[in-house]
Amino acid sequence: MRLSGKTALVTGASRGIGRAIALRFAAEGAFVVVNYAGNEAAAGETLAAIASSGGNAVLSRFDVGDAAQVDEAVKAIVAQRSRIDILVNNAGITRDNLLMRLTEDDFDAVVRTNLKGTFLVTKVVSRQMIRQRCGRIVNMSSVVGEMGNAGQSVYAATKAGILGFTKAMARELASRAITVNAIAPGFISTDMTQSLPEATRKEFAERIPLGRFGAPEEVAELAVFLASDAAAYVTGQVVGINGGMYM
Repeated sequence: MRLSGKTALVTGASRGIGRAIALRFAAEGAFVVVNYAGNEAAAGETLAAIASSGGNAVLSRFDVGDAAQVDEAVKAIVAQRSRIDILVNNAGITRDNLLMRLTEDDFDAVVRTNLKGTFLVTKVVSRQMIRQRCGRIVNMSSVVGEMGNAGQSVYAATKAGILGFTKAMARELASRAITVNAIAPGFISTDMTQSLPEATRKEFAERIPLGRFGAPEEVAELAVFLASDAAAYVTGQVVGINGGMYM
């Protein structure tokens, strides 16, 4: 039970990688705060899955891009749990298209959730971690934030921004025994990738040295390590999990 007694906030935990992380954290003994923005049914499924496995969790609905909502939600978590030991900034959206077809609204929406959301939640949660003089922050970036990808200019920009933010925060918070790291997944089997045509998925898989998409559970296992005491000397790092797609 590597996270026994810890309280973890996982944003965007209603499905996909966020759900896998929430489930794995709970299995490792953490009390998990499952954040979601709008899909209450999916968030409820995450909560039920944790409960059925004997874990402990609660739902917390807030928009990571809204400062007032973030502040209120974090205050409620601290009031209930007295501390937040782990933060996983996983909430994210995409508006994939060629640059010439992207609108300003597309840009604003992706930046608001992916980059501003990571900034806002980290800002509020880190205050509590500073008081505790300990904490683990894991930011979800992407392989496209490292290598780029046609048709994902805005998404790639936000994920690259998260890498710089991670390194800066790692330096700011290290003196308080708070580590800040980023995970950069490649192609992972989620609702987003499963919606791609079979021919497209096959083409992408052929570009990956290991020849397959990753599983959300594999990303979750990496997140557990970075959130655990075993990673106490790891900070400011970008850990790729992409099957060799980017080295």
